[in-house]
Amino acid sequence: MDTKIIKIDEENIDEALISQAGKIIKNGGLVAFPTETVYGLGGDALNRESSKKIYAAKGRPSDNPLIVHIADINDMDAIVLKVKENALKLAERFWPGPLTMILKKSDRVPLETTGGLDSVAIRMPVHKTAAAFIKAAGGYVAAPSANISGKPSPTSAKYVIQDMDGRIDMIIDGGDSGIGLESTIVDLTGDIPVLLRPGYITVEQLREVLGNVDVDKTILDGDCKERPKAPGMKYRHYAPKGELTIVEGQALAVVEKINELTHEAERKNKKVCVIATDENADSYEAGVIKSIGSRNDEDIIAHRLYTILRECDDENIDVIYSESFDSAGIGQAIMNRLLKAAGHHMIHI
Repeated sequence: MDTKIIKIDEENIDEALISQAGKIIKNGGLVAFPTETVYGLGGDALNRESSKKIYAAKGRPSDNPLIVHIADINDMDAIVLKVKENALKLAERFWPGPLTMILKKSDRVPLETTGGLDSVAIRMPVHKTAAAFIKAAGGYVAAPSANISGKPSPTSAKYVIQDMDGRIDMIIDGGDSGIGLESTIVDLTGDIPVLLRPGYITVEQLREVLGNVDVDKTILDGDCKERPKAPGMKYRHYAPKGELTIVEGQALAVVEKINELTHEAERKNKKVCVIATDENADSYEAGVIKSIGSRNDEDIIAHRLYTILRECDDENIDVIYSESFDSAGIGQAIMNRLLKAAGHHMIHI
């Protein structure tokens, strides 16, 4: 397949190019597009064959639900059985933005899109190019992240092209994603809302709006045997080719342990990378040192995480050691992605 690549400036959107992308979706094709979180791989959410194509392009398990992206809050009405009051409260506070809500689906949404579930995940991106594309595509775009399943999600078109060139019809290059981590997912199908995937919208913020919000036990726990209700819950995700280990503990002890492990790996002729914070980067003695940002700015750490994991692949890194991060606020999302990428391989000091 010949994949067409177009560039779109979010502040000066070329409507003719966006119309071309929209037509591809309406005709059953696939288009990768930028959002504020990561790049998405879009197909017609109401076309079961389009959803099958998405799974095939990614090599994604078909029981892993897709997120339906909309550009108008009123478009929820057609794809859910009932728009709950909780959903309206969250939409008023966080939409458009990096929040996905799960509600009971209507018959218009095929089971191929929802991974066989009777619920549908819905998001309304704030990214202007994404919104324009969704409208041009008919209003309902199913989109997981635009990467080969299991690899780190792409936050720039460079990595979308690396994974999807020749697999899909078009890639919209809209520059780097601002946030760098996938959306927060909250399940509203039960009596009590449940956080299924942490993201830029934190559980603390959700509780400010809804009051009681439970947190799914699998978010920071590797023992997940249940059928996934949301993307990224069941399978190993976000993983680089190299073996990733997280080292947790007091700062000086973590540095000492990572230095020990790095020297040991290099003696075995392994190429090693250390994912360090700005505060500790100068303390590491060997390996490729990649500073992810300051602990005082978790937004930067979130933004840099997938880029660093992708760079490790580009540089043929064999072994990766990473410092750990706080599990509150957006740190919960950072640790969730790191743990998934590491297959929950963590050393506690």
